[in-house]
Amino acid sequence: MRDWVSFWDSDHPIYANARHFDVHYRAIAADIIRLLPAAEARVLDHGCGEALHADLVAAKCGGLFLCEAAPSVRARVAARFKNEPKIRVIGPEEVARLPAACLDLVVANSLVQYLKRDELEALLASWRHALKPGGKLVIGDVRLDLLVLLRGQAAPRDGQDAGLIRGDQRQRVAQVIRVRVHGQVPDGRG
Repeated sequence: MRDWVSFWDSDHPIYANARHFDVHYRAIAADIIRLLPAAEARVLDHGCGEALHADLVAAKCGGLFLCEAAPSVRARVAARFKNEPKIRVIGPEEVARLPAACLDLVVANSLVQYLKRDELEALLASWRHALKPGGKLVIGDVRLDLLVLLRGQAAPRDGQDAGLIRGDQRQRVAQVIRVRVHGQVPDGRG
């Protein structure tokens, strides 16, 4: 495989069976629904994967953007939800073109750990641009070293300041950054 997008775009055996596949995506949909700030919220699920139950999320919010980098996965998701008016399937390049302050919630579950620093910085800028004031950015399944980077603390290896969210960015990017590390929220403050 040349990169992580190629892996996700291939036939990969990460699910034990069809039930595991279904349960995984049903749990993600339920988690996103719990994060919705309001019934009219506009949401971006960036790195949505197969998003099998995105229709459940769309039924509870004002609009749902599903962003997927893997072309074959994105095509399957688009076909699955072609008749769902509240769902729009987009590629990563379209996220940067979203209108300013158009989103209430951005969810990036199992995505950030695959990104290079410059890719993450570009995404943070795009998300910040698209989030409304007071909007939320929720990052899930992130490595602990990336948590340190996101929180603007010293990098674990070289002691340099490696913060990717600084000053007013912290305020505008999100009111809450909740990071799930192996099913645990590292601190109770979110």
